[in-house]
Amino acid sequence: MQQQISLIALGIADLARSKRFYGEGFGWVPVFETPGIVFYQMNGLMLGLWPTPDLEADMQRPALTRPGAFSLAHNVPTQAEVQPLLDRLAAVGGRMLRPADAPPHGGFRGYVADPDDHAWEIAFNPAWPIDADGRVRFGT
Repeated sequence: MQQQISLIALGIADLARSKRFYGEGFGWVPVFETPGIVFYQMNGLMLGLWPTPDLEADMQRPALTRPGAFSLAHNVPTQAEVQPLLDRLAAVGGRMLRPADAPPHGGFRGYVADPDDHAWEIAFNPAWPIDADGRVRFGT
């Protein structure tokens, strides 16, 4: 079976608030939207923002009371880009979880939560080059 993820759907409370976070914070532009869902074309997968009650109905199960122990990650090409992006995301509705610092395993990273408390790691990892299409690769 092919190793791939096609879509990550995030349950959200307020579509306009989340569009501001992802649009003004990351600078992302939706490729499709209706009054009830927004899709962003990522580099090889889709990210969907879906009101939590609608996502719960589609899954036929209630959502967890919190997002859980996972994070999404957005890698940047240089260490100098990490903290400014964290700050920009916090300024448009995010919540700073951890300011940028250097972990013991190398690189540079920090964490911010989106308006619905989904954790995002903003990272620079010199061992994960980013190609012209924005894809990261393990190793050089």
